[in-house]
Amino acid sequence: MPPSRRTIRRYPEGQPAVVTSQHSGQSIVDSRRSFLPDLRQPAAALNTAVTLAGLAPSIHNTQPWHWRLAASGVDLWAERRRRLATSDPDGRLLTVSCGAALHHAQTALAALGYRSIVLPFPDPDRSDHLARLSLAGPVPVTAAVMRLFHAIGLRSTQRRPGRPVPLDSNALLRVIIAAQSEGCFLQPLRPDQVVELAAIVAQAQDAQAADPAWRAEIARWSGGTRRGGTGVPEANIPDHRPHTTVAQRDFGRPGTLPVGDGNDLAASYAILYGVADEPQDWLTAGRALSHAWLAATDAGIAVMPVSAPVEVPAARRVLRRMLPGAGYPYLVLRLSEADERLGPPPTPRLPTAGVVSAAD
Repeated sequence: MPPSRRTIRRYPEGQPAVVTSQHSGQSIVDSRRSFLPDLRQPAAALNTAVTLAGLAPSIHNTQPWHWRLAASGVDLWAERRRRLATSDPDGRLLTVSCGAALHHAQTALAALGYRSIVLPFPDPDRSDHLARLSLAGPVPVTAAVMRLFHAIGLRSTQRRPGRPVPLDSNALLRVIIAAQSEGCFLQPLRPDQVVELAAIVAQAQDAQAADPAWRAEIARWSGGTRRGGTGVPEANIPDHRPHTTVAQRDFGRPGTLPVGDGNDLAASYAILYGVADEPQDWLTAGRALSHAWLAATDAGIAVMPVSAPVEVPAARRVLRRMLPGAGYPYLVLRLSEADERLGPPPTPRLPTAGVVSAAD
C-alpha cells in the first residue's frame, strides 16, 4: 500500500476534484470546496493550467519555461536564461522539462473540462517557441483525468532508496502505458543491465566532476535555502550518499534530507526513449515523462530521474546500446515503492507572474 500522504482520493465519473499543492502549502483549487467546469471562462482555465504547469519536474528545478497567454490558448517558450550551459548545452533537458510543463497544463485543462490541442514548434524561424496550446471545446471529465490532476500536487522527486518490496507489476505497467500514450517508450532494465547502467552513470559523473565548469554550475543550482524560487535546496539533498546500485546525483555537498541505511535493491530502473532525437522529440519525451510520473504518483510509486548518462554524450551513446532497435535515450528513471516516511519538503517554485505574461 502507498504511504498515507500519497493516498489519492478516488472520484466517480464526472465528479469534480481538487489539487492541494505540496509545493506551495496551499490549495490551488480550494480543497474545502469542489468545483464544476465552467466553459464560459477560458481565460481563467488557462491561468489555472499554467499555474499548475509550474509544478512540473525540471532539470535541477530550473523551471526553464515561459508562457504567453492569449484569448484562446497559450504559447510555451524556452527560457534560455535558466538553461544549464555546461550540463545541457544543446537544450535537450531544457526541452524535456518544458514538455513536462506542457503536459501538466494539458492535464489541468482536461480536468477543467477543456479539450486542448498542441502544435509543437509553430514558428520554424523561432526555435525557442516550443509549442502553442489551444482550447478546442469541451471534453468529458473522467475519473482517470481527475486522478492525474490530483497527482500534480503530490508529485515529487524521491531521493530516498524506497521501500524494500518489489514494484507491483500492474502498477508498473500503468506507468509504461502512460509514457507510450504520449509517443515514447519506457524500457525496464534487467538486473544485469542495471549493473551496466551503474557503470555508465559512474563514468558520466566522474567526467562531470573533473570539469570545473560543471562543478561551478551544480554549485549555483543546489544547496542553501534557494530563496530565488529555483534550484535544489539542502533539504532535498540526502544527508549522506544513499546505498544504491546506481549512484545518485553528486551535488558536491551533503544536504539535510535523512535517507537512512536502506538500499534500492527492490527498485526498478527504466529508460525513457523514442525513435528520433530532435527538439520536437525531446518535447514529446517531456510530455511522456509527465504522464508517466503522474501515473506513478497515483499508483504509490516513487520516481527519481537519473540524467547524468544523457548529459554526457559518450555515456549517452553507450546507454543507447541498451535499447531495442534504434532508440534514443531521453532519461533514466528509478521506480520504487514510495517510502512510508513523509517526503522531502517541497522544492521552491517561481511565482506565476514571473513565468507568465500576456501575448505581445
